[in-house]
Amino acid sequence: MRRLLPIIGAAALLAGCAAPVVSTPSTPITPADIPAGAASVGAPSADAPAVVPAALKFTGKTLDGASFDAARMAGKPTILWFWAPWCATCASEAQSIADLAGEYRGQLGILGIAGLGTNKAMHQFVSDLNVGNVPHLDDQAGAIWKKFKITQQSTYVFLDRTGRVVKTGYLDDLQLTAEVKTLVA
Repeated sequence: MRRLLPIIGAAALLAGCAAPVVSTPSTPITPADIPAGAASVGAPSADAPAVVPAALKFTGKTLDGASFDAARMAGKPTILWFWAPWCATCASEAQSIADLAGEYRGQLGILGIAGLGTNKAMHQFVSDLNVGNVPHLDDQAGAIWKKFKITQQSTYVFLDRTGRVVKTGYLDDLQLTAEVKTLVA
């Protein structure tokens, strides 16, 4: 019986494990690459594009600690808004972001990526400025900021439908609205 316990334990571990599916930007994952039964766990919806652009190959945690995969934004124009909770410029942009999210719901992805502050301050910013209709990631470590080479808040990164970065930088309200109209056209 003592000899069987290690064998049973090893078998149980192996039964629960599957080889990970690894993808690099040059080799997109196709449905044939996904092991049977794995498609239902955290997979994009059936109407999501098969290929996720390199710009959207990142994950993070929302302000509430939930996992977020940017791949779910693939296939539609997207704005990444890099902000800090103490930033007065970011606060002045919040209303425009909330308005655009409401006006272009379903046509445009908007993702706030907060850094340079505490989670509590990030929550307060979202609550006080009524931008809870947009998902926000807590990027205190700066990993996503580094991926996009963001060195200051408030910075926008605009991605077209294919995930190509078409513009990066600060925009005032009028410039932001004009850029969005171009992006969704």
